[in-house]
Amino acid sequence: MADAARDVADRMAEAARAWLDSLDAGRRGAAAGPAPDPGTPGEAEGERTRWYYTPTDHGGLTLHQQRPAQQRLAMRLVASGLSDAGYVTVATVLGLENVLDHVEGFSVNWGRERTRDPGMYYLRVFGEPGGPRPWGWRFGGHHVSLNNLVVDGRVVATTPCFLGADPAASPLLGGSALRPLGTAEDLARELVRSLRPEPAARATLLPRAPNDIVAGNSARVGDRVIRRGELWRPGTHIPDRAEQPSTGLDGDERRALALTPAPKGVPGAELDSLQRELLRALLGAYLGRVPDGVSPLPRYDDPAALDAVHLAWAGPTAPGEPHYYRLQGPRLLIEWTNVHRGANHAHAVWRDPETDFGGDVLAAHHAAHHAARHAAHHPNGM
Repeated sequence: MADAARDVADRMAEAARAWLDSLDAGRRGAAAGPAPDPGTPGEAEGERTRWYYTPTDHGGLTLHQQRPAQQRLAMRLVASGLSDAGYVTVATVLGLENVLDHVEGFSVNWGRERTRDPGMYYLRVFGEPGGPRPWGWRFGGHHVSLNNLVVDGRVVATTPCFLGADPAASPLLGGSALRPLGTAEDLARELVRSLRPEPAARATLLPRAPNDIVAGNSARVGDRVIRRGELWRPGTHIPDRAEQPSTGLDGDERRALALTPAPKGVPGAELDSLQRELLRALLGAYLGRVPDGVSPLPRYDDPAALDAVHLAWAGPTAPGEPHYYRLQGPRLLIEWTNVHRGANHAHAVWRDPETDFGGDVLAAHHAAHHAARHAAHHPNGM
């Protein structure tokens, strides 16, 4: 795993350097950010951990600000942090902006030249790719947020990792449908519908689905209520009812669905063998987004790890109805919701509550290097 994580980091660094080197000084100024460093808190490091999944300014250089050859290099960097299937899914989500524009009659206007814009995806590199200090990169736009951190030459964080689809299902010729996240929906529904009545009742936290994922775009997973306005960068498009909870829940409903350190729902330990296979496959639909060398999916080959993953659901379980689910366990939070446009607008995020953005690893790296510098300057301990 360590060698594989190093190989992925090397590919990322090569792709990031090639992209940055292709940019003129003006574009590079937007594309490059400060190196990740918890020793200098504030706006600089805060920008790296600021993320969105709405069609707002994600920070960085957009695809449509680049020449075609530079766009190609940008997508090569994006591909370096994804599995083959993950890259195809991300590329499909970008293309769905054209489909969404058609669904809305090419009429939505938020004051930009084009509101549904497949070129409005932002890429930024933090620090020096392949250098001795930690570095990372972020790619994001409507329904995509990829966040990667490299420390000591290894990929140490790939979360938050958000993908969405609007429409979640679109017609294709021949009577089939384009469903970029369909497996993540179908496996979860099959799993919850397979539960016996008593565990099914414990798994269902609320009879209706929230409007959005509970953790929203928080920098750290917790129980803080995310307001709708926080899903957009300040100074850009802010939706109506900006101060309302993004989930649309309050009071007892909010508390029923609130994230807690002890996971809610039904643990994997109570599932039978077929249900455990479904749970393992569902995990793969999220953790398989990134290359094998950095994915934590093999962790769940250990029965004890799978035992600790809890499934929780909200809303009806019938196909086509608005619904929400989450998987929660040690170092794992997966959230899904499909509510809007008649349950045809999906959000699906994978997070590591302990070290999203690599925060804990970065802090340990900083402390170790600080101690080493102190020892070098004070060999006698003075």
